[in-house]
Amino acid sequence: MSLEQKIMTELKAAMLAKNEAALRSLRAVKAAILLAKTSEGHSGDLKEEEEIKLLQKLVKQRKDSLEIFTQQKRDDLAQKEAEEIAIIEKFLPAQMSPEELKAIITAIVTETGASSPADMGKVMGAATKQLAGKADGKTISAMVKEILAGK
Repeated sequence: MSLEQKIMTELKAAMLAKNEAALRSLRAVKAAILLAKTSEGHSGDLKEEEEIKLLQKLVKQRKDSLEIFTQQKRDDLAQKEAEEIAIIEKFLPAQMSPEELKAIITAIVTETGASSPADMGKVMGAATKQLAGKADGKTISAMVKEILAGK
């Protein structure tokens, strides 16, 4: 079942349950999918990796907003963002634990022959391809820096 079909099923359930947070979140995801499908250069269907990137982008936007609202002590708006993040993350693959992430990045560092922080670009390229959808870029970057600094 495609992401769009899953969203529509959840949207119907949220409407029946009168769940405002879920409706808000699912409508935002649906709108983003429609924009992506109709954007220039797309044939009308999204690949699974494109769907994951889209969801990650939506979660990142909400996390950024949540951070700003928390700093400005706008708890009402921060609560809405946190609710939306939780709902959107249900459609993303499970994120890797720090231990699993460290093991995979260490293997990538060994494969690429990286030996210093100057080689971060090589490692990040391979790591972001291999870990797409399983960890966010900020976490990958921090782990790569930590591993290369320790070499």
